Parts: sequence; structure tokens; C-alpha cells
Amino acid sequence: MSNENNKDCECGPAFISELVRTRNNDINVSFEFFPPKDDKTEAALWRTVKRLEPLAPSFVSVTYGAGGSTRDRTHAIVKRIVDETSLKPAAHLTCVAATQEEVDEVAQGYLNAGINHVVALRGDPPDGAPQYTPHPGGYDHAVDLVKGLKTVGDFEISVAAYPELHPDAPDAAFDMDNLKRKIDAGATRAITQFFFETDTFLRFVDRVRAAGIDVPIVPGILPVTNFSQVVRFSKMCGATIPVWMHEIFEGLDEQPDSRKLLAAMVASEQCRSLVANGIKDFHFYTLNRAELSYAICLNLGLRPVESIAA
Repeated sequence: MSNENNKDCECGPAFISELVRTRNNDINVSFEFFPPKDDKTEAALWRTVKRLEPLAPSFVSVTYGAGGSTRDRTHAIVKRIVDETSLKPAAHLTCVAATQEEVDEVAQGYLNAGINHVVALRGDPPDGAPQYTPHPGGYDHAVDLVKGLKTVGDFEISVAAYPELHPDAPDAAFDMDNLKRKIDAGATRAITQFFFETDTFLRFVDRVRAAGIDVPIVPGILPVTNFSQVVRFSKMCGATIPVWMHEIFEGLDEQPDSRKLLAAMVASEQCRSLVANGIKDFHFYTLNRAELSYAICLNLGLRPVESIAA
């Protein structure tokens, strides 16, 4: 997908109307949640899950906390999604703070519960650790985890990709080689870190294809619920926030309604631009909030399943 093919297309009601009329049956979405810390936040998460369920996502993923600290909660939420919804869950697994045997046991538990999709990640360092260090007896890196999962069972495996370079990668060539090794080890999909410029993603996909990687590369979309929080996230993961975003969100920290309207506009335009360039799959980092992701999906032409049937 060459950057030269980055098409301009008309924005606004005509474009949205076309999406809605066809329902864009070839557009697929997925949603990411994180485990709750207590009963109150679990109730909020479950409201988000139920709100997004009618959009019939391809799958929903549930993360680990830093250092694998929420492993049990992740397992509990994934199992509840299986038992109480029509959704297909994917559980995150990391290399952090566990031996290979412990990780394999968790993976086997997922298979036993009917969950065969895993998002395999290296993981972040435990709290207080200055940098990532492999756990003694554990999987060293995500590629090793992918290989290990394939020995446990026939998992569908998604991995991470970084359009703007993983913070720990010395250069783009190293980062691309790491992605290719994960795919060659058995991963079937790559989900990207969030980004805000369409060209950033398109250039990355060009490089991915040139490296001989042919699995789906799914753009990760982060609706801006809190701009200050996004700035912090970006510093940790190496994602660039364009100057224009700083300008349009400036001074809105205490104006949540205006911020939500702008956030929906920004993310919808980002997705619209990606659709115009042939992208059909989107992974939304929901931060356990439903409304922005829901609204953006409506702008993509998706409709709740029950309303289509009616």
C-alpha cells in the first residue's frame, strides 16, 4: 500500500451516508478493555461491554496490568465474557513475572474455557523496575511466547506492532525484524500501537509488506477521552501527538462535553481517512468507556445487530 495512494475523499454527510447505506459489511471492529480494580469499576466495565456488544465486533481483548499484576482479574473477565455474552474474547498474555510453566498453565486454562485467541506481548516492566528484564525461567520476549503458545495448543495469536518504533528498539530495522519473527513463529495478526496521522500507518504498512509480512495489520485507534492522559501514554510508548491536536484540545480539560465532541470528530476523521485508503479493520482502545467508540463505529456505517434485523 503505497503512500502515493493516499486518496483524498469527500468528508462529511455524503461520505457517512454512503457508509450507512451499505452498512459496510466488510468493515470489522474489535475493542480492548482492561480489568477492573474493584466492584465499582467492574460494574462500569460491564456496562461498556454490554453497550458495545450489539455492534458485533470480531473480538474483544482484555489486557494485563503492569507487570502481569491483574492476571487473575483478566482471566475472570474473559471467562465472564464467554459465559454471559455473544462476544469472542481474546486474553492478553505477557512474559512478565511468570515462568514458562506458569504462563503455559494459564494458556491451557484458556483453552479449557473455550478461549483460543491470545494477544501475546512482551509486557511492561513491573512497577519500580527501570527497564524490562526477562523473568528467570520465563519467556524472554514476545516471539518466545508465541512459540510457546503454539506448543500448548492451536491458538489464534495477535501481536503488537509499532508504526513509530517500539521505545526499546534501537532502530526501525530491528523493530521490523522482531515483528517478522513473531509472525514467522505463528502469529496471525498484528495490532498497532495508537497513532494519529494516517500517513504514519500507511508508510508502516508499506514497510511491513516490503519485509515479506502478509498477515493483517490492524490499526489501533485511541479516542481521546482525556488529552492529558493521552500525552502521558504517548511519552511511554513513543507515539507522536501532532501539533494540531495540541491546538484543538488546548484548554478543554475542564470542558468534558466539548472535548468529547472533538474527540469523536478527530477519531472519526482518522477512521474515514483509513477507510478511503482501503483499511477495513479497526481495533479500539476503549479505556473501558463505550460512548466514543460506539459513536465512531456508527460513523463507520456499523449499526447494532438488532436494529439491522428490525
